[in-house]
Amino acid sequence: MQFDKPATINPIDQLKVVGRPVHRIDGELKTSGRAVYAYEWSDPDLHYAYGYPVGSTIAKGHVISIDSSTAKAAPGVLGIITTLDKPELNKGKLNTAKLFGGSEVRHYHQAIAVVVAETFEEARAAAGLLKVEYATEKGRFDLRSEMANATTPDPSTEPESSSGNFDAAFATAPVTLDAEYATPDQSHAMMEPHASIANWNGDDLEVWTSSQMIDWWRSDLAMTLGIDKDQIHLKSPFIGGGFGGKLFLRADCVLACLAAKAVGRPVKVALPRPMIANNTTHRPATIQRIRIGAETSGKITAIAHESWSGDLQGGGPETAVMQTRLLYAGENRMTTMKLATLDLPEGNAMRAPGETPGLMALEIAIDEMAEKLGMDPIEFRILNDTLVDPENPERPFSHRDLIGCLTRGAEEFGWNKRMLPAERREGNWMIGLGVAAAFRNNLVMASGARVKLDQDGLVTVETDMTDIGTGSYTIIAQTAAEMLGVEVEHVDVRLGDSRFPVSAGSGGQFGANSATSGVFAACVKLREAIASKLGFNSSEVVFENGQVRSGNRAVALADAAGTEGLVGEDTIEWGKLTETHQQSTFGGHFVEVGVDIATGETRIRRMLAVCAAGRILNPITARSQVIGAMTMGAGAALSEELAVDTRYGFFVNHDLAGYEVPVHADIPHQDVIFMDETDPYSSPMKAKGVGELGLCGVSAAIANAIHNATGIRVRQYPITLDKLINELPELE
Repeated sequence: MQFDKPATINPIDQLKVVGRPVHRIDGELKTSGRAVYAYEWSDPDLHYAYGYPVGSTIAKGHVISIDSSTAKAAPGVLGIITTLDKPELNKGKLNTAKLFGGSEVRHYHQAIAVVVAETFEEARAAAGLLKVEYATEKGRFDLRSEMANATTPDPSTEPESSSGNFDAAFATAPVTLDAEYATPDQSHAMMEPHASIANWNGDDLEVWTSSQMIDWWRSDLAMTLGIDKDQIHLKSPFIGGGFGGKLFLRADCVLACLAAKAVGRPVKVALPRPMIANNTTHRPATIQRIRIGAETSGKITAIAHESWSGDLQGGGPETAVMQTRLLYAGENRMTTMKLATLDLPEGNAMRAPGETPGLMALEIAIDEMAEKLGMDPIEFRILNDTLVDPENPERPFSHRDLIGCLTRGAEEFGWNKRMLPAERREGNWMIGLGVAAAFRNNLVMASGARVKLDQDGLVTVETDMTDIGTGSYTIIAQTAAEMLGVEVEHVDVRLGDSRFPVSAGSGGQFGANSATSGVFAACVKLREAIASKLGFNSSEVVFENGQVRSGNRAVALADAAGTEGLVGEDTIEWGKLTETHQQSTFGGHFVEVGVDIATGETRIRRMLAVCAAGRILNPITARSQVIGAMTMGAGAALSEELAVDTRYGFFVNHDLAGYEVPVHADIPHQDVIFMDETDPYSSPMKAKGVGELGLCGVSAAIANAIHNATGIRVRQYPITLDKLINELPELE
């Protein structure tokens, strides 16, 4: 199905199932422990071995030798594969560095060996017996010291944009801001580690793994191993979190495949938690400069956003300036990104890449500018709203309700009670309110599905779409149920299998909208097949209550299917609507904090997100996504930081003891409001993504609330108490 015209009325608009608060159909499996994750797959007919990965202890250089003689003689050891044994392995198309093979070391904890044994404990013990000799080279590990050497990234990343004459407008603006902001390296820190099981049947390879993108992994695994893609059967039906860290093929999968081949048995490999931060990907640190010029009335006349980030040679930038191109009006504009080469682990997508660190800076700058102008920060944002792409005014937004989000949020949150900075006290607690706009582009991807109807009237949906805790199973079931007029209980959803039609996968906030649109397209095909078999006009049929009806004639779906059943399969593909109309999601984040006047300890007291993201397919699963994202934003604001050892080139706090994420006690109250809207330019579902929008702007809202509480402006995240304590007022 080609989606190249705005959606008109279709069966989804009935909203008998879609848009309803349906509880997760996979929830019972997960809460009862019966959902089987990658490392847990078990076949009684198979005898599993265990692989333990070994990571490099240098960040840059070469492996000269690996002495495995002692390790091979250790109890239970079945085999050892070293990176020197596999120089011929390829690099996956979507990987920045090789995951395994050859002598070159490009980052700390790069996999250099896997030890295979009868038990996990034996493999781990033997791995500690390897003796590795390196030739170490000098590396570059500090972003700030490499800023001067940063270059313009590949044009495909759209590193620069401009319109009007920023320099002239900024120079003549009566009110200006010129400030620098910094965000740190951050880890995905998902609950389920990267884990895989591999089993060879001759030349055919079966893999159970934790992957957000089945087809991407399958393609890159085939490229890495030098085999045909059709030889690989990859399965990932349940995933314990990803946040972008499982978008691309990782070392655990490659090591499991190599180990299984070497020992002739299925092998399980999981990355130990302390290895994940340095071996896999992370959100790169940024240094950002923002300049804003405005008239005394508050109208922005000039805005510029520059960002520096780093990555391995061949990698890409953290696209932190993207939202600044679209969020606020202003005739004279400039954005640019610079990329430094760093020999740290690969920087790549982490939930809402670009907008998350970009808004962490921009939305503080907007607050600072409002303060300079003597304006309420919400009024300043509303004044500078735009209904067209500011860099291309001929291109309107398909739907935009930032103003609605801000005004609704202000009313619900009690914004009118906000006081001037450092004026509100409750005992030793200084209380402040903060706000930030939320913005994330609406991305779409081609997505396929197959829908079957059997002789019992049961509907089965098959697609390689994944569920990383986002509710994919449920909203896909709702889509099929709505289209075919059955209850959700009569829909069986099967996900995460490479033998199913290729879907959008989970990432970039494109998963839900794209995948359900693919199911919509397949259901249209099935509806047509049913109508054709029954001799009905497909444009006139009605599907409801387990029946298909045309005029006075009604037939049960089970009877229509017959003994052989019927199948509909299709892929949603996208026309040029994204070119003619800018498609984005919007929101407002509101936060109240308390800051202890004696210690600088910050406590979040309450949070509110108001989201405008098209049709909400399921308010329960969508709300869960947003409150999870808000929690992640709290971590980014107050605690999360991968500390870089700039001498040796690694993240020091590479486990959950040292990398501090929020816990329940840190987030006492959260609320979410979804604006009632649809966007027919987005998809036949008239929906958009929402899971990443919930993160965009949260950290800045917290930073702005801290400023309102204390009068202290912190521009470097995370906002730990040491950045506040020296400037706090004296105790009375």
